[in-house]
Amino acid sequence: MVIQEAIDIHAPLPVVWRVFSEMEDWESWNTVCENCCLIEGDEMALGTCFRFTLRPYRIPIQIAPKIVKCDPGKEVIWAGSRWGVHAEHSFTFEEKDDKVTLTSIEEFGGPMFWASWLALIPFRLHRLTRQLLKAVKTKAESCTK
Repeated sequence: MVIQEAIDIHAPLPVVWRVFSEMEDWESWNTVCENCCLIEGDEMALGTCFRFTLRPYRIPIQIAPKIVKCDPGKEVIWAGSRWGVHAEHSFTFEEKDDKVTLTSIEEFGGPMFWASWLALIPFRLHRLTRQLLKAVKTKAESCTK
């Protein structure tokens, strides 16, 4: 299954990238990824492992992905597995005119993925993706005013 969403952000690329990549500041603006902390590494970079909590429902789910690709200002991909479900999440940043288009693509699979459909988790995750992109937009645009 693939969840794809994009948003236009009216801020310069360096601002959007700074907001997104400074994970230690996520708590101040990111309402989707709670309790984010670095496990290995000091910044958003290839090989960095981090942890955060998602709440597709009231019950929190801890996620601990590893960044498998990082091209600052262009693309970040992190991947991880939990309870028999493998996920890969990519974010691409494209600057054109006076805006940045931030695109999120999440791909899910694995032997237990079918069970997530029974709980309607993919629909909840799509909602959380939209919420995350809106939060990046709000924070980045507020930094340029």
